[in-house]
Amino acid sequence: RQLQESGTRLRGDVNILLLGDPSTAKSQLLRSVMSLAPLAISTTGKGSSGVGLTAAVTTDSDTKERRLEAGAMVLADRGVVLIDEFDKMSESDRVAIHEAMEQQTITIAK
Repeated sequence: RQLQESGTRLRGDVNILLLGDPSTAKSQLLRSVMSLAPLAISTTGKGSSGVGLTAAVTTDSDTKERRLEAGAMVLADRGVVLIDEFDKMSESDRVAIHEAMEQQTITIAK
């Protein structure tokens, strides 16, 4: 974030929602962005969970230690996350990624 001399704050991140009728090449456009961006991670709303997109706390089976595993949005930090079929994502999973999109932070509660 940048603070201008006028006191205006500028966000450095842009979120884009691409909408359209079926068969209007939205997925092909995402694939083109994937090939152009230096850092891009692609996923689908149908196959992704909020945890898979943000971060998860897991327990190592050998050492029993807890560890934090980064999701797609963390792995694509300063890059592009492409979520196809966003409408197929459950409401709770959409809520989980809202903080990352709005505040650029991820909170882990475990």
